[in-house]
Amino acid sequence: MTITRRGFLSASAGLAAMPVLRASAAPLPREADIVVIGAGAAGIAAARRIAAANRKVVVMEAASQIGGRCITDTTTFDVPFDRGARWMHNPDTNPMIRLARSVGLDVLPAPAGQKMRIGRRNARAGEIEEFLAALVRANRTIDEAGRGKLDTSCASVLPKDLGDWAGATEFMLGASFAGKDLKELSAIDKARAQDRNAAIACRQGLGTLITKLGEQAPVALSTPASRIAWSNRDVSVETPSGKIVARAAIITVSTNVLTAGAIKFAPDIPKRTLDAASKLTLGSYDHIVLQLPGNPLGLSRDDILIEQSNSTRTALMFANIGGSSLCSIDVGGSFGRDLSEQGEKAMTAFAREWITKLFGSEAASAIQKTSATRWNASPFVMGAMSAASPGGQLSRKTLTEPIGCMFLAGEATHETLWGTVDGAWESGERAADAALRRIGALRDEPDVPTQSTKKRRAPRQ
Repeated sequence: MTITRRGFLSASAGLAAMPVLRASAAPLPREADIVVIGAGAAGIAAARRIAAANRKVVVMEAASQIGGRCITDTTTFDVPFDRGARWMHNPDTNPMIRLARSVGLDVLPAPAGQKMRIGRRNARAGEIEEFLAALVRANRTIDEAGRGKLDTSCASVLPKDLGDWAGATEFMLGASFAGKDLKELSAIDKARAQDRNAAIACRQGLGTLITKLGEQAPVALSTPASRIAWSNRDVSVETPSGKIVARAAIITVSTNVLTAGAIKFAPDIPKRTLDAASKLTLGSYDHIVLQLPGNPLGLSRDDILIEQSNSTRTALMFANIGGSSLCSIDVGGSFGRDLSEQGEKAMTAFAREWITKLFGSEAASAIQKTSATRWNASPFVMGAMSAASPGGQLSRKTLTEPIGCMFLAGEATHETLWGTVDGAWESGERAADAALRRIGALRDEPDVPTQSTKKRRAPRQ
């Protein structure tokens, strides 16, 4: 029996209950129609799609929890906060937003703008206009370079006269946007990134959402794939809990995990694939979360604040998260990577120093409990979001090519929504469709538009 793509698009929101497999409880099944490696957004999206087509799917997750780079911490403080991704985008077309509401979670628009500090004062209206003008000018030059045939770094095309706004501009367009400095970032990749201004938050956390959407998927936690033997006919995945044979596999691990060789392949996956992944390495982006009771900074709920900086040794603050006393100091790019390597103590020290510089020592002394993420040191992720090096943008398309009966998914495989949970989710659905076609379980029909194929905004003029 086959099912058309359209026939199960609507079914994917109402799956029959299936067990969550725990490594310490139910034994790993010996076979499945399709096996999925990784229970992040891409893996859960793929599993839901496959289950909606009435095919047997098993998801193997190396970590002890569902979510991948979407993890909501509900224990460190008295309110939940996202340790990884915190925004969704494109509310008119993003299926995750509809799914969030369908499982009883609250979604709400993220702040539309940001505040700026210049030393220990708020920037004046005219100064903010100057900064925004510099940001628009810099973005426009990158967009123009990205429309050319010869790729280059974003840094090489920046206007030379950004003056006092150069540091903040480079931070916002590079480290804050992609986790990499502009000199490491492809102008074509940056220019092709779909507009992400309409950000949407989940009040209970994006990690909570992915976990909720994966509740009915058969996930084997703490079950890393150690070796995958593949051909054009089937795959065999070896784990500490046993071996599983399937007719196809969807692999959603990050580009850093793929290139690190954490999973062995027999035969080796093509050099073309590994070369593509090596041009899409993960940037660095971490949250240093501070508990600041009594609102000593005088900021509003969910305020976003940056500073006028003379370098990229700076940060972005997400203040009073959800109306709580939590403030996240976000660091990224080469500075964030170096800071993360020094450990959580050094990260917290920088956050205190940054708060003192902008708000005074009295505000910094109000800091109570702290927590910092270190995604680069996470063995099952090894970084934040993918970002193409100059000349590497076409590598995203290369990663969508089948490898025997294996298919790659994850935000790195999305050409316009890379670096987002939306792109990861959509890539999982795309890979599931491809795998279902491969095993003869999905008959082609005219494509139903997805958020990446619907009409996008016109290029900025």
